[in-house]
Amino acid sequence: MLPEISTVAQTIQLSLSPIFMLTAIGALLNVLTGRLSRVVDRSRALEQLHPRSTGPEHDRHVWELRLLDRRITIINLALTLSVASAMLTCLVVALLFVGSLTDLQMGSAVAVSFILATLMLIVSLLSFMVEVRLSLRAIHVREDLLR
Repeated sequence: MLPEISTVAQTIQLSLSPIFMLTAIGALLNVLTGRLSRVVDRSRALEQLHPRSTGPEHDRHVWELRLLDRRITIINLALTLSVASAMLTCLVVALLFVGSLTDLQMGSAVAVSFILATLMLIVSLLSFMVEVRLSLRAIHVREDLLR
């Protein structure tokens, strides 16, 4: 038994919102990977300077390397949650089609998957915000340079 064209069209319409969410997650992943790349580049540059530094300069390098390590961890968390959110969003789209093309009642599974995808996206965005705030610590002009 083949599905009616109207059923397929209706399911496509229902799946558009999750698809827009996937587009937003893709953009977030792009931003996060760009930030991760810059943090890794900066940490590699500092790792080169670290052995040759002494005194207050060495202390600043250690402080910034610790900050960069924390930023890498947070960005990795945000990336992981974003990918998991995207996967659950894809599952939502698949469940919408399976549910509309079969007689299986998938409403609860779709709702739970979408709620989990949204929660993971929220935590990913919160992690991104924390990482941005951490990055601002390293950007501020040091007091000793302002005197």
